Amino acid sequence: MWTTTLRTAALGAAAGLLTAVAAPIGVAAASAAPAGAAVAPVAVPAAAAPAGQLVPGEVESAAIGGPIDYTVYLPPGYDGSGQTRYPSAYLLHGRGDTQAAWQQMAPVLDQMIADGTVPPMIVVMPDAPWSNRGGYYVDSQYTGSDPSTTPGAAVETAFTTDLVQHVDATLPTIDDRAARVVGGYSMGGAGALRYALVHQDLFGQALVLSPAVYVPSTPVDSSTREFGAYGVGDELYDEARYQELNYPAALAAFDPALPVHLFIAVGDDEYVNPDPADAIHDLDYEAATLYNRAKRVPGITAEMRTYDGGHDWGVWERGFREGMADIAAHLATEPPAPFEGSQVGSARDDFAGGVLGYPDGSVVQVVAAGGDALGVTSAGGTDILVQRLDADGQAQWTTPIASPLNERSYGVVDGGDGSVIVGGYQRIDHAGAQNDDMLAVKVSADGEVLWTATLGDPGAADRAYGVASDGRGGAYLAGYTSGSVGGATSAGDKDALVAHVDAAGAVTWTTQVGSSGEDKAFGIAVLASGDVAVGGTAGGTMPGAASSAGGYDGWVAVLTPDGAVSRLTQLGSTSTDQVSALGALPDGGFLAAGWAGGEVAGSTAPSAGGVDVMLAAFDASGTERWRTLWGSAGDDRASAVVVGSGSVLVAGATSGALGAQAGGMDAFAVPVDPAGTIGTAVQLGSPQRDAADEYDETNLFAAAGPSGRAWLQGVTYGAVDGAASAGGADVFLTTVPFADEAAPGEGGGGDPGAGAGGAPGDPGAASPGGAGGGPLGAGAGILGATGSDAARIAALAALALLVGTGAVLLRLRRASRGRLE
Repeated sequence: MWTTTLRTAALGAAAGLLTAVAAPIGVAAASAAPAGAAVAPVAVPAAAAPAGQLVPGEVESAAIGGPIDYTVYLPPGYDGSGQTRYPSAYLLHGRGDTQAAWQQMAPVLDQMIADGTVPPMIVVMPDAPWSNRGGYYVDSQYTGSDPSTTPGAAVETAFTTDLVQHVDATLPTIDDRAARVVGGYSMGGAGALRYALVHQDLFGQALVLSPAVYVPSTPVDSSTREFGAYGVGDELYDEARYQELNYPAALAAFDPALPVHLFIAVGDDEYVNPDPADAIHDLDYEAATLYNRAKRVPGITAEMRTYDGGHDWGVWERGFREGMADIAAHLATEPPAPFEGSQVGSARDDFAGGVLGYPDGSVVQVVAAGGDALGVTSAGGTDILVQRLDADGQAQWTTPIASPLNERSYGVVDGGDGSVIVGGYQRIDHAGAQNDDMLAVKVSADGEVLWTATLGDPGAADRAYGVASDGRGGAYLAGYTSGSVGGATSAGDKDALVAHVDAAGAVTWTTQVGSSGEDKAFGIAVLASGDVAVGGTAGGTMPGAASSAGGYDGWVAVLTPDGAVSRLTQLGSTSTDQVSALGALPDGGFLAAGWAGGEVAGSTAPSAGGVDVMLAAFDASGTERWRTLWGSAGDDRASAVVVGSGSVLVAGATSGALGAQAGGMDAFAVPVDPAGTIGTAVQLGSPQRDAADEYDETNLFAAAGPSGRAWLQGVTYGAVDGAASAGGADVFLTTVPFADEAAPGEGGGGDPGAGAGGAPGDPGAASPGGAGGGPLGAGAGILGATGSDAARIAALAALALLVGTGAVLLRLRRASRGRLE
């Protein structure tokens, strides 16, 4: 496909593939200015930072039938051995310019790397001489002989295949979209925008400076019409071809499973079209139009800046500095972790429904299947499938819980004697009125359904989002009701609903509690005292709480064994917040995990930006010990907890970089000690969306596993390594390190505003089909645990579901001075 020509000395990256003489940079060569633009020299800091290296190179491209010339910037301290891998950036110059234009930013890069604003990176500055330097970085179909230009070239194909493949093969880059940036100014800004939107598999971020983009069409005196970039045959410009390649078409085809972050900047003194009818084509106006269109596209986030200046390096240098600093928060700086495990699903959308581990390495997983899956023919709607896998991953049995209407699971816990209890909801036809009811189903050690229990208001929707074992063969359910249950009076809208089902499947009590707003419980845990901890979200001030912080708040409550609320605490920010997972701690207290949309009063750490993981610890009475926030610049939402003897593993979904980003939304797991100190996070997933559905609502469960591991089960729109998607959303099952001696516990995953709680298994119960005691992980949703007695409960672990919505942002602008680009 390509060959490499060396024009300098050895870089040392992939020995024998690339050689070059690398000279330290002082003041880089000035760029040739675009028509009408002034070149502002870049000021070198008084105390110059360690200098990178500028190295010329060339790659033969089959797409254009000739070479691509480029210059590569190698950061200070560059390691060419391949032991260190670097993120990469591709910088595209403007019309009429050369690759030398971007080289003047080398001292700026030196300084930004030295002060930690951006990580060390490899920066590629290619030359684009085609169509007499007005090729707009697209595949031109012009074949004419107009004297003002040359026949077009397949520039887009050459750059996005030959050049990128060459760089990744010959330099120690991180070959991953999350670690690759494309940027440009003017014509190069248009190219960078197109490459980021159309080649989502290659680029996760774009720096778009004064982009030469126009809607609904290009103005009559624009250079887009003059050089054949958008031409076909003998015609220098073809309107249909322009519309095919213009950004509205790219936005319409954008795949939100491969999100892109844009930083767009423009000057406020761009060229002013003299005809008022053409004011929409002033580049600052066009940039604002682009921003307002793009920010409405799911999967695109962005920032937009307008600076004092025109179509020149005074604007572009400032945009480069601020833009690269912004992009650095989204840029992966190490290769993503392997995404190993198993994957199951139907041809339709399927979701995780709970996981429960056993000491012999076997595991029970629950899948909410949208179609035929796991060898079971769909009964209609969404079905619950409960499957037991042995230590080698072989299915021992699969039990459907299905009707022609919908069933959905939110956790699985130990039921004693090797049985399990699944919690969730089932849609039931109540004399012609179809409504969801809370659901609990007990399945024996050999896969037989022992009993099914449903409860709720026949005239309203009722769901369980959390389940916890009571340690006596029964379970606690936590969720909501839209009506009135057990003779309670509705407080308004939805109320949180907690219920107990005994070992025979009989409902022994229900507790309904709420504010005047919309309230839900997402998880539940049984404490060493026998009390029950519950958590969720509230749309108003809950009974017993001091006040609402604003928006939706998280809340936790302690209930007595017979369901009376003894203490309730409301916590959160002025934005939307949620408690999604609870875990009973060995000392009798409990941990609450979820997320916050803003700053939280009393937190030991400030918001990291976006949505942050919110953690709070409580003693056995429900008195708060501490609360903290943790996360990345993106959205981070805790949905599951596994409790060990000395630490807790918190798991969830992130759109940011808590570890090495794999793509879209990823799963994460991070240890937390009893004082709230956060450990090193593991982040994993596919290049597509994982651990959260297409609405960014988390769908992830976790449970303790054998040999210093923990189970993670979640939704994936991609595939684990070596697997293929069955279609739509599938369910993955994998393990992550958790060296602590974990107690039983399991958690739940995501539906909007949904969660699940977990409780410990009965250590005295024999695990089905295996030797040893009860399950390593038992419970669902928030974090919950129950055992036969307080000593057994002291080693419990649980996990929960969190659902949330991810934010979609974007910005953009562009301008031109003098001649239109």
